[in-house]
Amino acid sequence: MSHTVSDNASRLYRRNSLFDQLLSETNRALEVLGRSARASRPNPAGKEVSEISADEARHSAGLMRVNHVGEICAQALYRSQAMLCKDPQATAVLLQAAQEEVDHLAWCDDRLRELDSRPSVFNPLWYAGSFALGLLASRAGVPYNLGFMAETERQVEEHLESHLQSLPASDNRSRRIVEQMRDEEIEHRRTAENHGAASLPPPVKTLMRMMSKVMTTTAYRL
Repeated sequence: MSHTVSDNASRLYRRNSLFDQLLSETNRALEVLGRSARASRPNPAGKEVSEISADEARHSAGLMRVNHVGEICAQALYRSQAMLCKDPQATAVLLQAAQEEVDHLAWCDDRLRELDSRPSVFNPLWYAGSFALGLLASRAGVPYNLGFMAETERQVEEHLESHLQSLPASDNRSRRIVEQMRDEEIEHRRTAENHGAASLPPPVKTLMRMMSKVMTTTAYRL
């Protein structure tokens, strides 16, 4: 999507009343949590079949469930940040990232279904908490709003790199999805930085890592 299209979308989004935006976000939350969100692009896993053992499938499913939770949180974060953002360009950056994260969400969900597994049972909690966090971040001003996005993407990059090391060697379907996600998360971070993202204070970064650790450890199993 071009910047022109993104900017037009952000202006349309911002013209809606707060009540309309809340209705829209409620509908988006139901789609995301109800597993009805659909990707706008083909799944990078393609049609290749990955032959893996039952133990490997369980491990892959745990990792993809963690990645799915990350995309649940990204949807809530970026859309709530955009909702109260006063800057059209920053709003466009957040909405563009959120749209691409829908694809990531759907790809992870597809792989979970293939592995005969399910998303985290705590997804409604992760979504609600992330939405509230995004609203708080949006009140810190545009540089820190984008800085929060950049730091989120930086930490997600690290998780995805570790998953590429941990995935079973024969699970090419999961690997291709994770590789595509990693590349696009890097691009999201760079976009936020290029639009003036400020570096967050070290205590905030540390708190984000602690929260992420709790989320990923729980989501791997539940």
